Amino acid sequence: MDKRKYSAGMVKLPFWFAEFKKMINLLNDGMTFSDIRSLNVQENIFSAPTEARAIQTFNTVSTRVKALDPVFYGLFEQCDIANQKLIALIAIMESDALFFDFMYEVFREKLIIGLDELSESDFNIFFKEKQLQDDNVARWNDYTLKRLGSIYRTILMETGILERSRTGTKKIFKPIMDRSLELKLQEYGMEMTLRALTGVR
Repeated sequence: MDKRKYSAGMVKLPFWFAEFKKMINLLNDGMTFSDIRSLNVQENIFSAPTEARAIQTFNTVSTRVKALDPVFYGLFEQCDIANQKLIALIAIMESDALFFDFMYEVFREKLIIGLDELSESDFNIFFKEKQLQDDNVARWNDYTLKRLGSIYRTILMETGILERSRTGTKKIFKPIMDRSLELKLQEYGMEMTLRALTGVR
């Protein structure tokens, strides 16, 4: 299996949960991605401030949604909001290799060893290790890495699994995953994703 390429694209991409939910709802109503793209251009369904941002929102959110098997679309509407946010988080993990590795190598490890905090140094160490491992990441400057760390924290806070605070060190809240979501992750060969979120070896 080829190693997925790392990208710093998330420096400018929010969690976009409301937009993710809207796209899932439209797909479940029978629309196609092409239909949604056209509707977005015509009606600005994601309430973007500019046409360029509307296009970027569609492209990013559709990439995330497409990273999931369509079976998760139906499951999404059956879940409570906490698990809907977990599905949106999973979609980001599945569509961004570096973020996935952070969740698997840092977040999961914290849960395994029973440490319920994420500090600034956890992000710094992770990115420095990736710079040693990957030529692409090695070329990124400190500002890019700082922005990525900030985006990662914001996404985890908006998912509800990291404390919302202004302090550097934030408390981790272990996700309480719906059993149906857990089973679907197992069924569709996403055990590593499940382990990343539940802290299992």
